[in-house]
Amino acid sequence: MSAPQIPNLLSLRGGLRGGRGRGRGRGGHQTSAASRHDSTIQGTDTDAAVSRMSAVDVGYLNDPYAQYFVANGSELVTRRLPIINRGTYTRTTALDILVNQFLSENDGQPGEKQIISLGAGTDTRSLRLFSQPRSGIITYHEIDFPVISDNKFATVTKHAALRKVLPNPEYLQEDKSWKATSPNGSQLICHGLDLCELAQAGDTTKLNGIKPDIPTLLISECCLCYLQPSDAASVIKYFTDRIPNLGIVLYEPVKPDDAFGRMMVSNLAARDVKMPTLDVYKEPADQEARLRGAGFEQVRVMTVDRIWESWVSEPEKERVDMLEGLDEVEEWKLLAGHYAIAWAWRGGGFEGWKK
Repeated sequence: MSAPQIPNLLSLRGGLRGGRGRGRGRGGHQTSAASRHDSTIQGTDTDAAVSRMSAVDVGYLNDPYAQYFVANGSELVTRRLPIINRGTYTRTTALDILVNQFLSENDGQPGEKQIISLGAGTDTRSLRLFSQPRSGIITYHEIDFPVISDNKFATVTKHAALRKVLPNPEYLQEDKSWKATSPNGSQLICHGLDLCELAQAGDTTKLNGIKPDIPTLLISECCLCYLQPSDAASVIKYFTDRIPNLGIVLYEPVKPDDAFGRMMVSNLAARDVKMPTLDVYKEPADQEARLRGAGFEQVRVMTVDRIWESWVSEPEKERVDMLEGLDEVEEWKLLAGHYAIAWAWRGGGFEGWKK
């Protein structure tokens, strides 16, 4: 495809999340260039929310909370291209499967588990999880820039449908965080924090409410890729140093050196979006080596096109195909082949992933 024909790949995030915008960013005293880059990355949260809402409007996803995180509700959302909607659907479905498998079993016994979402932005996964009947308690942390976290607090406070799931949200001024407890006892804690501060401050930075003694899943959907590789590694190390029973899910672009990958990087650069880790973890095998090197004992990696083929049932594929025609089948395979999901774990609490 020529450059104008290649969809803007940021629209797959959190949307193709991260928005799911991910709370990456730089810490400390910023140069003007660094500050502009942070603003650009924070702005992708809007792209992600719109992509998610587009997929919901067309019927790919069932998410009653997505409408509250886009301007003017769902009425004015621009429908994404079919190839983008399918990417949003496949990514969201894959992560939902991994998260639900993690939550489903704990050595055969229901128990408390913890999720830590890096750069959560406007992601609605915590709301969706808390609204479903479950036998175990979830402690769910979201970490993103303070302005993103504050905006989410304002949105939850404003809408009764969100307060039904997260009643009485409480803002904690001293550490720029807020929390809310669901009717079933699960808790959401949103931390307003630049991840680079976490990477660079080490033991001097404390995340209130983190429980080191329960199985924990760390999620990074197009988040750590915005950090310098050393900072991204330090963020992961922050949690591996503290939590023995730990899993991780990464969703990131791969294969930057082929023709499509070079165009992908060029399109992102045109929007002043840089992904430094893509220069280091270029192939799915590099992501596997990355997580093994971080101390995870079991590692799996799949590209999104393979996930579509093997994780989505034939009846569901037919349903999705009926929603809107996808003429660009080869383009879809090419695009989806340049994004990968890696998941890894060590210790107990991940029995659902072993099946």
